[in-house]
Amino acid sequence: MDVQTGFIVLVCLMGFTCGEPVKFMDCGSSAGKVAIVDISPCASQPCQLRKGESYSVNVTFNSAVESKTSTAVVHGIIAGVPVPFPIPIEDGCKSGIQCPIQKEQKYHYLNSLPVKTQYPAIKLVVEWELRDDDKNDLFCIRFPVHIVS
Repeated sequence: MDVQTGFIVLVCLMGFTCGEPVKFMDCGSSAGKVAIVDISPCASQPCQLRKGESYSVNVTFNSAVESKTSTAVVHGIIAGVPVPFPIPIEDGCKSGIQCPIQKEQKYHYLNSLPVKTQYPAIKLVVEWELRDDDKNDLFCIRFPVHIVS
């Protein structure tokens, strides 16, 4: 067991919540490859997102390209129709990523997903893209959620 794994196990044993990685589908990550998606808190899948709360989204990915910038675009897919889902920070370089992005490097993208109280209680698929300078997807992931009251 390496030091990092040992630390994570120790934190879990101390009573902190340790989420399982979220099952996701890659939807066209042409400029990178996703390793892990973690949404917190998410006790079960699909993640139940309570209205009025905010959720942490952490995506670990490897870049296949160099890019000076990165821009996040998020949609809720409802009955096959993409509906824009606003997030607080669209600039990936202000979301845990050190820019410029280097080829063949691992990155930890971190952002929040606020769920507004006016959203309907509905099951949907979230599509989260992080685009490079050329608007190619460093990652594109889809994961199911259930918005609840």
